[in-house]
Amino acid sequence: MSFKRLDPEDFLISADSVTAGAWTGNVPTLTQFFTSSVQIAGASGNYYASVYQTGSTLDEAEVQFNIAFGNENGLGSLLYDSGISGKSPSSTVFGQFQNIVLGDENSSFVFGTTTPVTQSFYAITINRSKYKGNIFPGTLELRLNSAVVLES
Repeated sequence: MSFKRLDPEDFLISADSVTAGAWTGNVPTLTQFFTSSVQIAGASGNYYASVYQTGSTLDEAEVQFNIAFGNENGLGSLLYDSGISGKSPSSTVFGQFQNIVLGDENSSFVFGTTTPVTQSFYAITINRSKYKGNIFPGTLELRLNSAVVLES
């Protein structure tokens, strides 16, 4: 068997980067968000919601990201079986993210402290098809606010 040494012309070096908007239509910013009222009213609405760039029933609607709620003790969603405490979709979400992020569903998350405590979190998962190789660190900005509706 013989080997040939690589020549300089065998290498392709490029400073070009591939960038694109992360959302449907190649837009860099989502300014409106829509959820499915059917999903929100259903059983999964207590712990999971898909977010669209337009009304969910429209032909051009695509899921942009998902929001999931996880709770270590299963709070926030109905139990799978009323005879088994703490086992619900929210505890499953919590365990899934422990496994994905920490590599072990028995490990504890640490949020700003060194003492693990009973925890809840909201996770935002962006659909993988919405971005190229990765999201450049520092380029994702999420602004959260709440609207207060007063009725008389």
